[in-house]
Amino acid sequence: MLAVPGELPADREEYGLEVKWDGIRALVHLEGGACRVNGRHGADYTRRYPEVCESAAGFGLDRAIVDGELVVLGPGGRPSFQGLQRRMHLPDPSPAMMRRFPITFLPFDLLHLGGIALFDLPYRDRRALLDDLDIGAPPVFPCDTDLLAATLDQGLEGVIAKRLDSPYRPGVRTPWWIKVKHHDTREVVIGGWKPGKGRREGGIGSLLAGVFTEEGFVHVGHIGTGFTDAALAHLLGVLEPLTIPRSPFTNEVGGRNRWVRPELVGEVAYTMWTHDRRLRHPVWRGLRADKVPAEVTL
Repeated sequence: MLAVPGELPADREEYGLEVKWDGIRALVHLEGGACRVNGRHGADYTRRYPEVCESAAGFGLDRAIVDGELVVLGPGGRPSFQGLQRRMHLPDPSPAMMRRFPITFLPFDLLHLGGIALFDLPYRDRRALLDDLDIGAPPVFPCDTDLLAATLDQGLEGVIAKRLDSPYRPGVRTPWWIKVKHHDTREVVIGGWKPGKGRREGGIGSLLAGVFTEEGFVHVGHIGTGFTDAALAHLLGVLEPLTIPRSPFTNEVGGRNRWVRPELVGEVAYTMWTHDRRLRHPVWRGLRADKVPAEVTL
C-alpha cells in the first residue's frame, strides 16, 4: 500500500502519524522458521540484506508477513541514505560492509499473522497487533502532535499520516495514507551524461534526467551537484555499458552528451518545477535500485 503526497489532513483526529523513514520498503515473510525479504516489486532481498532475517529470527513468529522500511542508521539514530547507498547495490555483501553499514528493519504494518490475512482490518487494529508482538515497531503518534516540526528539527524526511479506520490495499496509492515531506524529492531516470571538465575531466560532469510522459521520455534537467568522487566513479561504471548512439529523449537536449538506455532510476532533491517543466536546483541523492523506470512519470 502506497501513500500520496500532501499536507496534514483537516480531520486529524481520524489519523495517526508515523515518522517517514528514508529507506527502502520491504516485506518480511516468516513461515516455519524460514525467512524471506521482498522489495516492493517482488525482488528477493534476502541475500542482499541478511541482517533482516537474523533479527527476524528473534521475533518468535511462526507465520507472519510484516511490512516496513530498511534503513541504515547513522549518527544520532537518524537514517543515512548515503549509508544505504553503500549497501543497495551489493547482492552479496561482505561481513566488513555489513559491520560498517548495518541494515535495520523498522516494521510499521502487519499483513498476515498465524496464516490469517489482516488486509481488511482497520489500520488501528493492525497496529495494535503489531505493537503487541513487541518486535521494534516505531511508535504511532496522535495527528495533533508536533511530530512534523520535531522531524524537521532532527533532520528527518517528514511524516506519514494514516487514517485509523483504513484497510490495507496492496499496490494501491491511496489518500488513506498521506506523506508530508519537508523537502521535495522525486525519482528521475538517467538518459545520458555530460562529460566533465576541470577536476571532473575524463568522467561525468552532470547527469541528464528524464521522466516518462504521454509524449514519451522527456528531459527535465541536468544534475551536477550532490555527488562524491566515489559516487561519480560508480555511476560511470554502471552507465557506460548502457551507452546508445542517439538521445533517448523526445525533446531537444543541447550540448555534446553521452546517451544511455533509460534503465537506471535515481533520486533527487529540488526546489521547484519551472514553467517549462524543468527541475530547479536538482541535487543528486543516489540510485534507487528498488524503483522501476516506467513508474517515474511527470
